[in-house]
Amino acid sequence: MSTANAAYEDSPQYAGGRFRNTHPRPANSPKPNTKTLLKFFFNKPPNSEPASPLPIQPLSRAELEVAPEHSLYRLGHSTMLMKLRGGWWMTDPVFAKRASPFSFAGPKRFHAPPIALKDLPPLRGVILSHDHYDHLDHAAIRALTPRTGMFLCPLGVGDRLAAWGVPAEKIIQHDWWQASEVDGLRLTATPAQHFSGRGLRDGNRTLWSSWVIEDLQNTQALRVFFSGDGGYFDGFAEIGRRFGPFQLTLMETGAYNEHWPYVHMHPAQSLQAHKDLGGQWLLPIHNGTFNLAMHAWWDPFEQILNLGQQHGIAIATPMMGERLDLDAPHAGTPWWRACTDVAAHSTTPSPAGEATRLDSRPQR
Repeated sequence: MSTANAAYEDSPQYAGGRFRNTHPRPANSPKPNTKTLLKFFFNKPPNSEPASPLPIQPLSRAELEVAPEHSLYRLGHSTMLMKLRGGWWMTDPVFAKRASPFSFAGPKRFHAPPIALKDLPPLRGVILSHDHYDHLDHAAIRALTPRTGMFLCPLGVGDRLAAWGVPAEKIIQHDWWQASEVDGLRLTATPAQHFSGRGLRDGNRTLWSSWVIEDLQNTQALRVFFSGDGGYFDGFAEIGRRFGPFQLTLMETGAYNEHWPYVHMHPAQSLQAHKDLGGQWLLPIHNGTFNLAMHAWWDPFEQILNLGQQHGIAIATPMMGERLDLDAPHAGTPWWRACTDVAAHSTTPSPAGEATRLDSRPQR
């Protein structure tokens, strides 16, 4: 992958050969130490993975072929399948058994995807937020390339795709606030506060982003926000001012910890970001598929549902593979409570996400 692309030099996010966040990490912010990392890799609590199979709703090609316009299906983690303007769009496709460079180690899936890669219909486009393994699956990209019209991604991520054999004419790379218009849709790469890299030496060589997805030719304009990954920052309010309100926000709610608040949100911050954006319905993503933190695997669902009830925010929790109507979302059911380990515990939210108040703002 080339890291000397002249196009990067024009990006306000690029300096010294690497991309950076708008707000530098506060000097006094918590950060993982050796003890924390050892605990994360070798001593996670047993409830960080399900004790019984997760319920999912299998999805077939035949069902997709007759799916109405503005259908959305959550396939796992941050992989969403949406029918927009008659075409299928997918975010951050990950179908691998592990979110890892290794087939024998690393975070393992809790559940199989509701539909196999080979059964997917042709895709009008794939929307990528960044290059971490739980968001960018090499094998999936290779399998989807012949059946995908375009790949929209942040700066640098497209270079990875090209190195993997994706034709250059299918790759569109954007800096923050840049957009593409396709079939009456406008897709805008928007800021996020995160980081990138797939190895020991390529940290922040590619950009990360959230995305605004707009169907401007619909009778009533449809606006969906896809967060990708990131910590809470004032960029959500700016995106809300420029593009809001949103009928639905696909909001990162998972893999949080007191030691990395800068790059992942606690549930209370996810809710605040949704409010900053002017969101109507919130669908929590980045959870329920991989073991990426120290909290109970069901904790993100319970916390965001509880916070939504407290603050009058509509929360949608469709089962993996269940259809959600973007024009009229529904709440879904607390499907995770059917698992034996959840049923055996109280559904009271753990203190992990309560350490951050709802009205928290980023440190400067």
